[in-house]
Amino acid sequence: MPLAFEARQKLDLPVNKYIERLPAYLLEQERVVGAMLDASKLTPLGPGSFRYNVTSFKVFQLEVNPVVSIGVVNVDGKLKMHATDSELDGLGIVDDFELTLNAVLEATNTGLEGEAVLGVSVSQPPLLKLIPKQVLESTGQTILNGILLGIKARVTQQLLEDFTNWCEQ
Repeated sequence: MPLAFEARQKLDLPVNKYIERLPAYLLEQERVVGAMLDASKLTPLGPGSFRYNVTSFKVFQLEVNPVVSIGVVNVDGKLKMHATDSELDGLGIVDDFELTLNAVLEATNTGLEGEAVLGVSVSQPPLLKLIPKQVLESTGQTILNGILLGIKARVTQQLLEDFTNWCEQ
């Protein structure tokens, strides 16, 4: 039976300056995604398509390196992101790793609002067979929450700074 865990994070970010330009900024997909994520780990693959090396982390002394392909679209004034493919290095042979990502960022009359849901489904790696499933799932959920909180922190600082720079250019 696979391990499954999920994390969700909401964003409500007031913007005081240039607020009327937020919808146009969200159309700058490469720029916005690069400001939301660690740009040094992001590779543009073409319009609306990126590959992202998620920050490596340790799970019970195992180094884990997820890589996710992300599709980005602009629909109805919203920037939507979703995982299109994923792979995992570091847990030995794992054939059934699946990472799901669904995120939306929207310009409102007060700033930016958004929500991200990050999930993982994977079989219990052979190296971790002795650890109870509940402990692994709890640890996985904690890790996903940490990833989303890191992205939220980056959005509240880096994205806002990039938006201001974009407006002033």
